[in-house]
Amino acid sequence: MTETPTTPGLTNWIKLITLGIIWGASFMAVTVALDGLGPMTIAATRIVIGALSLMALITAMGISLPSFATRQGRIIWACALAMGLFSNALPFTLLSWGQTYVASGFAGVCMAIVPLFVLPLAHLLVPGERMTLRRSLGFSVGFVGVVVLIGLDAFTSAGSDYESLARLACLAASLCYAIGAIVTRLCPQVNMLSLSAAALSCGAAMILPVALWQEGAPVMPDTNPFLAILYLGLFPTAVAQILLVQVARSAGPAFLSTVNYQVPVWSVIFGAALLSEAVPPQLFAALALILGGLLLSRQPSRRHA
Repeated sequence: MTETPTTPGLTNWIKLITLGIIWGASFMAVTVALDGLGPMTIAATRIVIGALSLMALITAMGISLPSFATRQGRIIWACALAMGLFSNALPFTLLSWGQTYVASGFAGVCMAIVPLFVLPLAHLLVPGERMTLRRSLGFSVGFVGVVVLIGLDAFTSAGSDYESLARLACLAASLCYAIGAIVTRLCPQVNMLSLSAAALSCGAAMILPVALWQEGAPVMPDTNPFLAILYLGLFPTAVAQILLVQVARSAGPAFLSTVNYQVPVWSVIFGAALLSEAVPPQLFAALALILGGLLLSRQPSRRHA
């Protein structure tokens, strides 16, 4: 495994912004899908759609899944299994269930915690991802920006019986994403589309039986929930899996994790544009803090001659 580059490059910045847009719309899509489907069914269906989409893609391109025949191939499948669990099956389930009980905005704040989990993990496990003062300050500034955007009302009680457990579920989902990003970076060299398809296939194999056991076979939902689950499967799951693998492996998990500072911003923008929700007055101040934190955390450190 090679060290993470000092600078991520323009292509990775474009991919990171694209991920932020795709995932920013996913919270709205989950809310719409919950009108016709249970949280476990939503998580399972989106992963199955994503897995089938990527399997069809690699088949059409003549790309095979990693082989079990070699030791490295078995290590890759072990990484794919961990990615399927920590980047897909577990966090999708925790967030879908958590959004049923927590106050509005709390899940968005929890996604902004992902970089704070990644920072010490990457420092210990990933070459070239040292926890410098500049990077730590940048992550902190970005997180403050997210809190400003969401507002302290996100932490007020919604009064539900399962709220405390649901908050823990959202925090656990953030930790899952952090672990998934580290595993993705540490996986041995392999075709990235093949790895993405293997990870989603593992995730689908794990979550589908559990969803059927917990919620039974789903019935055909109405048009809006159906379109929402189709979007969740194709974009925040299939396309996002490809992008996150590419970014994590080429620019590192710490850079990838900063996408979670964008997600609440895009979520607010989509809510205003598509659901006619009011834009909070603190949006632009929060956006300035988030972008400032991103740029500060990615400023290359000086190299000594």
